[in-house]
Amino acid sequence: MKILGLLFAAALSAQSAKPVTIVSEVRAAINAHDLARAESLVAARRLQQGDTPEIIEAISWLARGAQAEGQLDRADSLAADAMRLGVAALGTRRVDEDPHLVAAIGAAIEVQGLVGVARGQRSEAIAYMQRALDTYRGSAVHKRIQKNINLLTLEGHPAPALDLAESIGPRPPTAEELKGKVVVLFFWAHWCPDCKIEGPILAKLLAKYESQGLAIVAPTQRFGYVAGGKPAPPDEELRYIVEVRDKYYPFLATQPVPVSVANHERYGVSSTPTVVLLDRRGVVRLYNPGRLTEEQLEAKLGPLLR
Repeated sequence: MKILGLLFAAALSAQSAKPVTIVSEVRAAINAHDLARAESLVAARRLQQGDTPEIIEAISWLARGAQAEGQLDRADSLAADAMRLGVAALGTRRVDEDPHLVAAIGAAIEVQGLVGVARGQRSEAIAYMQRALDTYRGSAVHKRIQKNINLLTLEGHPAPALDLAESIGPRPPTAEELKGKVVVLFFWAHWCPDCKIEGPILAKLLAKYESQGLAIVAPTQRFGYVAGGKPAPPDEELRYIVEVRDKYYPFLATQPVPVSVANHERYGVSSTPTVVLLDRRGVVRLYNPGRLTEEQLEAKLGPLLR
């Protein structure tokens, strides 16, 4: 019976395992620093299937892999291929209509920009990404491009103004009202597991440093759905955001939470959480897509609070 139980569990595990795709295979090879294998996988699949959207996404992963390995010329060439093939595959459709092409075109733009920076062509790279942003403004690629522009330009400059037209919790303060405070902008999403890890860290630091002038503003946005990906109208999703806030982020009940797609686009929030630190003059001192540990965040806040 024990053996039968083990076999049954193994069968269930196999059924629930994610299918192996060309993108997952290529990513695994890249993570193992085996770019040659990744390229051979893509070449073999292209011979079988041609340039499908999934193959084009895999090519964009090759570009990212080459860029990560410092192979700038190869990365640039692969990114150009992914971009050319992606645009051709789209035809007259909007980029949002195919998630593989969203990933491919976004990655191609990112890699070409980063290669330009690595070659010492920072201004040209920023200008290139700004043109790409103008082309794909409002699409699913928008935030990713803006994120990369922000990574190159935001720190050391005044923080972009937030859209405060809609919010939950206390009235969000204006940029002028925040002058004199050290501000953490915590961009989160109701579906985001990493945000739920970051939340208690921010709550602890706020309790510790609020008397020294630390403030938190926590922008979020609607995504068109609620729990389980169920589509929801704006009012229902807003109620769900409040429920998630109260359950996982109780400290945010007394902090301003602007609700706006514009804020996430303006700050390039293609990954959540995104944490932005502003000094007492409202200048960006840290722009960080992704989680920070308590130690990392406290180390960044310390000099600003003195």
